[in-house]
Amino acid sequence: MKISYNWLKQHINTELSASEVAKYLTDIGLEVEGMEESSSVKGGLKGIVVGQVLSCIQHPNADRLKVAKVNIGAGNPLSIVCGAPNVAQGQKVAVATIGTTLYFQDNPIKIKKAKLRGELSEGMICAEDELGVGVDHDGIMVLDDNLIIGSNLSEYLNIENDTVFEIALTPNRADAMSHYGVARDLHAVLNRYNIKSQLNSVKTVFRNSLNESKINIQILNKKKCNRYAGILIDGIKVNSSPKWLQNRLKSIGLSSINCVVDVGNFVMHNIGQPLHVFDTKKIIGNTVVVRNAKKGETLITLDEQLRNLDESDLVICNKNFPMCIAGVLVGLNLA
Repeated sequence: MKISYNWLKQHINTELSASEVAKYLTDIGLEVEGMEESSSVKGGLKGIVVGQVLSCIQHPNADRLKVAKVNIGAGNPLSIVCGAPNVAQGQKVAVATIGTTLYFQDNPIKIKKAKLRGELSEGMICAEDELGVGVDHDGIMVLDDNLIIGSNLSEYLNIENDTVFEIALTPNRADAMSHYGVARDLHAVLNRYNIKSQLNSVKTVFRNSLNESKINIQILNKKKCNRYAGILIDGIKVNSSPKWLQNRLKSIGLSSINCVVDVGNFVMHNIGQPLHVFDTKKIIGNTVVVRNAKKGETLITLDEQLRNLDESDLVICNKNFPMCIAGVLVGLNLA
């Protein structure tokens, strides 16, 4: 199980380092098998600095290339060949220096000194998508004019660096299968050793403004599920999640889908409560049915895989077909 150090610290106030936290978790049976450095942008923008274009002329041997002289605040200005149509004199730009590794579309590219069509290039002026901070590839990323030449670009883009623990859990420790569960155990052991820490509350108040739910619930297998609860929320607009939420999920290896799906994943990994979100228009018959899968039933899940369901699988259904494998995977286009 992956646990983010930054996420964990949202639940527990402690000055312990990541390595110290790992030691205490292992001591209480939450064995940390490994630790991995993580960043909200792959590579953490190491080697990417703020530069200023001092001059920009047409490449003598290529119509679509330009040769720029760029000040990066150290040594002589760099000569950089650039193919972006919007590069111009005076701009503040993101410069990948020699030796920097970019992860464009997850493919590592190491920046080297080279000659392009006979002209020396000592770095790279980058676009948003080449840095992994956006999707724009129409031209280079033009920075605010007030940024300091030579400074690390990561200082201005709020790049979040993290440590991720790989924790080995035995099946009887479902109470620790969440960030809050791990924080609760960590708080207990720190109290035992009189190490200052504070466990933050996850309680909140939900006020129901709807007098009556439109959705009925039928549980046909009470041995596997003796209670199923839900709430109905109106006025939801499905769009991209905020960056903080995307970063939390990314740190533990989950991709952001949209704000609705992401909230469900966040709640599950935050407090250990499996949660599925359904579009009420897809709940045929206005009824949620909890039952075992029928022989021959299939489900296309959110990862676009066709799943052949087994009769022992517990599924959450509408009146006609399964909408998700209970607590595991939701169906495609149902959230």
